[in-house]
Amino acid sequence: MNDASDRKVDLEQRERHADCMVKIASDQCRESFAELFAFYAPRLKSYMQRLGAAESEAEELVQEVMVTVWRKAGLYDRQQASVSTWIFRVARNRRIDAQRRTTRPELEPDEPMLQPAAAEQPDAAVARGQMEEKVRAAMANLPEEQLVLLQAAFYDGLSHSEIAEAYGIPLGTVKSRIRLAFAKMRGGLDDAE
Repeated sequence: MNDASDRKVDLEQRERHADCMVKIASDQCRESFAELFAFYAPRLKSYMQRLGAAESEAEELVQEVMVTVWRKAGLYDRQQASVSTWIFRVARNRRIDAQRRTTRPELEPDEPMLQPAAAEQPDAAVARGQMEEKVRAAMANLPEEQLVLLQAAFYDGLSHSEIAEAYGIPLGTVKSRIRLAFAKMRGGLDDAE
């Protein structure tokens, strides 16, 4: 055979496979499906193995791909792609999905991060509550212009430059007011002890 006759055979096969897809979509034609299965299943299996799938996994993925061909043949558009392109794209996506499923880490039940937080000890809870009261009292003694900026930084999570922009204040002023607020609060907390 020469190149011209090879191309003619390939073109005829492409058209035949596209016709099979149409018959599967419209009539659920088992003969058309069997023809596509016989042609593509071995090719898909070797493709999956080249992508790193073990033989049993490759066979399972081929089954999934061909079930998709049966169920979703109506989505195939012969104007957009050849049947082989469409089927191998489905296969590639199935392989990616399988890899994602297997690469998810297994969670260890004894992992400390998965354990509920230990109950706070009563004396620690009382100490924390007393400290919160002291901090609130120290904040209440701050001048309004310092309190507003301190709240923007710590309760709203704004950076110093975001605070400067939001309040229309120079950046240096924001930094110095927050620094002064800390100094006053530190003094108030030291006095409270």
